[in-house]
Amino acid sequence: MTFLRRLTLTVLAAITLSLVTIAPASAYAPVDIVHTERIQAGPYGVTVGFSTWPLRAMKSLDFTFLPDGGIADKSGTLRVTGPAIKPGRRAGPLVRHPRKRDSWGLDVKAFDDPGAYRFAFVIDGPLGRGEGALDGVEVLDQPGPPLPLSWTIGTLPLLGLVIFLAVAWRRTRPGRRPLTV
Repeated sequence: MTFLRRLTLTVLAAITLSLVTIAPASAYAPVDIVHTERIQAGPYGVTVGFSTWPLRAMKSLDFTFLPDGGIADKSGTLRVTGPAIKPGRRAGPLVRHPRKRDSWGLDVKAFDDPGAYRFAFVIDGPLGRGEGALDGVEVLDQPGPPLPLSWTIGTLPLLGLVIFLAVAWRRTRPGRRPLTV
C-alpha cells in the first residue's frame, strides 16, 4: 500500500509542477486590436492597429504596424511627433511587438498630453524604400479625475498611517520607559 501512496504523491507532484510552470507563460494576454487604420508607405500598404480606441492621454495601449506581406524581409523606422514628444527626436527602428511576434509594434505605450499625433514610417524591403505617415491621430484628455486630485486621494491612507504611527510612538515612548525588575 505504501508503494501506491508514493506513486500517487509523485504523480500529483508532477501534475502540480507542470501546472505551476505553465501559469507564467499564459500570464501575458494576447494583443486585442480594436481599431485599425491603413496607410501607404511607398509601395507598401501598412495596417496600423490600436488596442484601445479612442486614445486617451496617460493610458497605456499597444500599437501594431503590419506591412502587407509581413515583416520577414523588411526593415523600417518610426517617428512619432505630437504635443508630448520632444522636438528633434530621432526616428527609432521598427521592432517586433513582444506579444504579437508577426508584426512590428509598441508595447504598453502611453502619451502624456492630449492632441494630434503623427506616425511617420520609412520601410525598406524588396520593393525598395517607402515613406508614409498616419496623420491626425487624436489623443483625448486623460480619463478619470485630474492627476493632483488623484494623488491627493491616493496619499490619504499613507498620511493616516504616518499620523497613527506618530501617535503610537508618542504614547509608548519606547526609549523613555523605566525598566521594571
